[in-house]
Amino acid sequence: MISTKGRYALRVMIDLAKHEGEGYVPLKDIAERQDISKKYLEIIVKELVAGDMVIGVSGKGGGYRLSRKPSKYTAGSIIELMEGTLAPVACLKDKDYDCPRKKNCETLKMWKDYYKMTRDFFYEKKLTDFL
Repeated sequence: MISTKGRYALRVMIDLAKHEGEGYVPLKDIAERQDISKKYLEIIVKELVAGDMVIGVSGKGGGYRLSRKPSKYTAGSIIELMEGTLAPVACLKDKDYDCPRKKNCETLKMWKDYYKMTRDFFYEKKLTDFL
């Protein structure tokens, strides 16, 4: 399940994409438009900045903007930054995971297919698809 943090991060990124070219967008404006607490958005944008998704500037005329063009972002990259991997099971999440059932796991193919389907779905969606 995608948490509010992942969903709100996607909404922030879409909002910034819609206002691309307007300079730095104040967080209070995003909070008002998205009906999300500014305090909660501060936590989210901090992670987006750390993940090189957005650039933040403080002071007069400050705010946030995308660090690259909206077409360069996928929903998958934003969600995984905020939520961690989309992998449904430990053996797909961690390549070094030593599962004792690896050689005779009846469900591994299903988990691989599910993981591929999920990743493909989210990584095919660009921010521009939401504008």
